[in-house]
Amino acid sequence: MLARAKERDLAPAEIHFDYGTHAGKISILQPLIGQSGWITLTLLTVEALDQAEDHLIFTGFSDTGQVMDEEQAARLFQLPARMGEISELTLDADKLESQRINAQELLLKTISERNSRFFEAELAKLDGWADDRVASSEKALKDVKKRLRELRSEANKAADLAEQARVQGEISEAERRQRKLRQEIFEVEDRILSQRDQLVASIRGKLQQSIQHKPLFTVRWSLIDSSGSQL
Repeated sequence: MLARAKERDLAPAEIHFDYGTHAGKISILQPLIGQSGWITLTLLTVEALDQAEDHLIFTGFSDTGQVMDEEQAARLFQLPARMGEISELTLDADKLESQRINAQELLLKTISERNSRFFEAELAKLDGWADDRVASSEKALKDVKKRLRELRSEANKAADLAEQARVQGEISEAERRQRKLRQEIFEVEDRILSQRDQLVASIRGKLQQSIQHKPLFTVRWSLIDSSGSQL
C-alpha cells in the first residue's frame, strides 16, 4: 500500500548524488545512474553472549522497482551530494519495511550461526579437557594392572614366606591403587557430565538474543552523472 510521506518523517528535500564528481569507478552504482528512489537506514542492536553489538541496515529501491542491496545503498553515501527539491513524495513504506525485515533476518541468521560456532568451540574445549583427564587416569590404571600381573607372577615364584609376604603386601597395595583409580575415573566422568550440563545451560541462556531496531532516517535519493561520460 502506498503511503504519503509526511514532512515530520522526511526532510523536505531530495539528496542528489553525483557519480561524475567522484574519483574512481564504482561498478555497483553504475546501473543506478539516472534513477531515483528511496533509502532507509536502521540501527539494529543485538544482545547475545553477554555483549551488545550494533549493525547498520541500509534498504532501498528505485522508482523503477529495482531493489537495492545493502552495499549499493551504503556506497551511494560515499558520493558527493547536494540537497535539492523533492521531485516525488510517494513512498512505498511497506516495501521498505519488508526489505528491512528480510535484511534483519539474514543478519540475525549470520549472528546465530557465528554464536553457534562459539558454542561448539566451547564444547570441544570441554571434551578435549575431559578426554585428557580420562586418558591420564586410564593410563595410570593400565600401568597398575600391568604391575599386578608382574607381582602375581613373582608371588608364584617366591621361594620363602618372607618373600611371599613382601610380594603379597605389594599386591594388596596395587589392588587398593587399582580400585582408587577406577573410582577416580567414575568421579571424573561424573564431574565432566556435570560441567558439560552447566556449560550447555549457561551458553543456551547467553544465546538468547535481545533485539532492538531504531529507524535513523528515510530519504529520497537520485543519482546523476554531471561529467556526462558514457559508461
